[in-house]
Amino acid sequence: MNENQLAWPAGMKKTKQRKRVFSVLERADSPLSAMDIYKQIEKDDSSFWLSTVYRILELFANEGLVVKTTVMGNNMTLYELNRNKHRHYAVCVNCRKVVEMDNCPMEKFIPEFAESDFRVLGHKVEMYGYCKECDAKISKRHE
Repeated sequence: MNENQLAWPAGMKKTKQRKRVFSVLERADSPLSAMDIYKQIEKDDSSFWLSTVYRILELFANEGLVVKTTVMGNNMTLYELNRNKHRHYAVCVNCRKVVEMDNCPMEKFIPEFAESDFRVLGHKVEMYGYCKECDAKISKRHE
């Protein structure tokens, strides 16, 4: 198994619905919302419910199969398969496109705390701006 292939959690049944959600996440090149996943599945299967997608995503998160994240302080949760790779994203404030960053800006950062007895377990870095397409449109409007 290569690093991009994930093992199905032991003891979790492989239902048709779970396999469909997993397949959508496996093909995704950026995190997706439950609605994004639902829309991709609904094209081929109108009997699929959005609530089913949410239940499956919660199960996947509890089993460590997906990573949940929120971006830009909005209430929408995004999901991606847990490939055990540390990632950060930038989000377009216009079209909400999510772009993966190639590096972690925190790699060499050494935080200093007023309280010395603090162990960092993780971090979240949010970047936002305009994607190339939106930036070009906005720049044209201001010419």
